[in-house]
Amino acid sequence: MRVPRPRALAPALVLLLAPLATACGGGASAADGAPKTVTVTVGYQSKTINTVTAGTLLRSLGYFEEELAARGRRDGVTYKVDWQDYATGAPITAQMTAGKIDIGSMGDFPLLINAARGKELKQPTRLVSVTGYNLRGGLNTVVTAPDSKLESLADLRGKRVSTSVGSAADGTLVRALQRAGIDPEKGIQKLNQQPSVGASALQAGSADALSQFVAWPGQLAFEGKAKALYDGAELNLPTFHGVTVRERFATERPGVLDDFLRAQRRATDYLRTRPVPAAESVAKETGLPAEAVYLYNGANGIATFDPALRPELIGALKQDVSVLKDAKLVGDVDVDAFVDPEPLKRLAAAGGPAYPLAAPARPELWLKGQETTTAYDSPRELLRAARGAEVRAAYVPDAVTGTLWFADRAVWVAEGAELRAFVTAAGARAYVGLHQGSGARIVSYAEASGLAG
Repeated sequence: MRVPRPRALAPALVLLLAPLATACGGGASAADGAPKTVTVTVGYQSKTINTVTAGTLLRSLGYFEEELAARGRRDGVTYKVDWQDYATGAPITAQMTAGKIDIGSMGDFPLLINAARGKELKQPTRLVSVTGYNLRGGLNTVVTAPDSKLESLADLRGKRVSTSVGSAADGTLVRALQRAGIDPEKGIQKLNQQPSVGASALQAGSADALSQFVAWPGQLAFEGKAKALYDGAELNLPTFHGVTVRERFATERPGVLDDFLRAQRRATDYLRTRPVPAAESVAKETGLPAEAVYLYNGANGIATFDPALRPELIGALKQDVSVLKDAKLVGDVDVDAFVDPEPLKRLAAAGGPAYPLAAPARPELWLKGQETTTAYDSPRELLRAARGAEVRAAYVPDAVTGTLWFADRAVWVAEGAELRAFVTAAGARAYVGLHQGSGARIVSYAEASGLAG
């Protein structure tokens, strides 16, 4: 019996079915047996280097693509990752609420705006993990020009201060000014600028100070283009960056979200066990000095990397809401509804030890030509080891806040046989004022090095 050949589809019917084929897998059809394609869009901030385990480092290591490839082999789907790089969290939120970015990473204040905008625009998002954190707030710093006459936060009254409104750095600035008795809106001339624009404004003299998040303050200090005026850790309030996901995406593709978090965990393991290669990798990808990257992301860096949604961080996020409400950037934000611990619980159930809480920073020395660094028990030991050596970078924690800083950019205090370092001159002066009876005095880096013995 002869079987008649099927007639070709009418052109109109082909056009009608084409959108359906595309929606079911990037143009592939069930008839030709080709696997469908799913693209996962990830928004990240390459130069916000305490998000690297969900962005720059993760992308360079290829872990997410590896996880998706394994999933694709199981379910017959081709997965692709579209990495989109932004300078701040705001455009990532805009793209997420437009349904164009599936997963994004940003700081604590932008995360709250992300939650608020998602709810308003009926594209709800959820916080599913943390990238890097500092329990005292040391990730944000206010800096001035190297030759600035400004000596403390109080000196900012009436001055031009550049920041990115709605960012974690802006939150630090607002709180710090309030503690100093300065109205954050009327007491200064606030310049709402992208970090790179603000850095240029500081160098050009059109801004008197710059309040920014990682890695801008450290980079400018390392390059000799700025000095620290205020250490965000003086607030003693946790600050962090985290990963947010569109709720619809998380519901439709929970396995893909699990793959992302598993890949983030692998990148976190890499950074924590190989901090120098990780810093070099991020530096290569971003053009940032590796020494500045290591200041934040190193073994004793300002940032601690851990995906866990720690209660200290969620508690701080709740405190941040009032700052954004006062600035009329958000209304009420239900933080508990925004935080979704379930994906990380699924990951934990599959195995993997929890990371310990951040330990106090130790002085650390990075010599030229070395792929590892050496930690010391005291600033004196660090200075002694650095003298006469080919130093790539020397790091020392602030004696009060614990914030790591470049040893040659720190402000030093000699107190008897002790040598102490401070991120800011104001911090050093405050310490000397409280310890006058012990003979505490401010000394230069060169003098401190000489006194190290």
